[in-house]
Amino acid sequence: MSEFPTDPFSPPVSQRSKRVWLHLLLFVLTFFTTTIAGILWVRPDLAGDLNNFTVGLPYSISLLFILTCHEFGHYFAARAHGVETTLPYFIPFPTIPPFSALFLNFGTFGAVIRTTSVVPSRKAMFDIGVAGPIAGFLASIAVLTYGFMNLPPRDYLLMIHPNYDFSINGIPGTDGLQLDFGSTLLFSGLRSFLPPSDGVFVPPMSEVYHYPYLCVGWFGLFVTALNLLPIGQFDGGHLIYTMFGDTHKKIARWTFYALLAMSAPALSDMVLRLMLGWATGQDQPQIVPFAEHSWSAWFLWAMISLYFVKLYHPPVPDESPLDDRRMIVGWLTVGIFILSFSPNPFVIVAP
Repeated sequence: MSEFPTDPFSPPVSQRSKRVWLHLLLFVLTFFTTTIAGILWVRPDLAGDLNNFTVGLPYSISLLFILTCHEFGHYFAARAHGVETTLPYFIPFPTIPPFSALFLNFGTFGAVIRTTSVVPSRKAMFDIGVAGPIAGFLASIAVLTYGFMNLPPRDYLLMIHPNYDFSINGIPGTDGLQLDFGSTLLFSGLRSFLPPSDGVFVPPMSEVYHYPYLCVGWFGLFVTALNLLPIGQFDGGHLIYTMFGDTHKKIARWTFYALLAMSAPALSDMVLRLMLGWATGQDQPQIVPFAEHSWSAWFLWAMISLYFVKLYHPPVPDESPLDDRRMIVGWLTVGIFILSFSPNPFVIVAP
């Protein structure tokens, strides 16, 4: 999902990291796990039968296309600056117990590359850092554009939900959890302008994941936004450090606080529900205001940032500031983050 390069001053990693067979094996495993996950997301009514393997191919191929574009954006930018780097490591996420028990399983944890030599300057760090998100963002737009312009007929959704009522965009009398993907500025814009105007059904956010190209395109924007968090050695951390120098520490610190704040309502609501549910033996209605607009997992990302990615970016040997052209590209990349970000990407609605 994110690039976690080595510290610029750390020694090169083992030569074993250059073994092509390992990268190919991980790619094949990730292809398999994402294809199975694609069946579960797109056609859950067909899950559990490998004879339906081809159903998951549009999902897995388009998802690996976005991840590959992102990582090779980093790779080619690094090689252009003479920085040694590994090929991408694709990370499979199995859809077998206990992993299949997780509610949100996209079949992969993304992909990473590792730099194996010193990144010499802020300019090189900038080019390497922004090349991945820009490439992945453009790939996501391509997938979403194709998905919105080639929406299937209404009968497609009726194969999955025979009782679906198009007049209310839902299933009457549905019990159980409902998952909505949180929209973003870009996704909403494409959703409004791209679909043909000949009466085609555009799915609501509660059904987007049944449409492989829309699901993967949305996920590509989500991954892009996560990578561009302006913290530590996320791609966004590279960006802010190279653009603003030491000021990046203040930006990273306030981003960390913002992640905690965005998770607070959902976490508080969860804790109060559990406490009152234990005390009364009954399910509790929503307790904390605005909890439906909050995502508890932002707390997890804050902890990952603090303890693993680190809040602050390490220095590079050449601290010369960026030129005007790179600063323009940098601000455009900030715009990509804004267009791709959703404060509550996964809205889980209880019955």
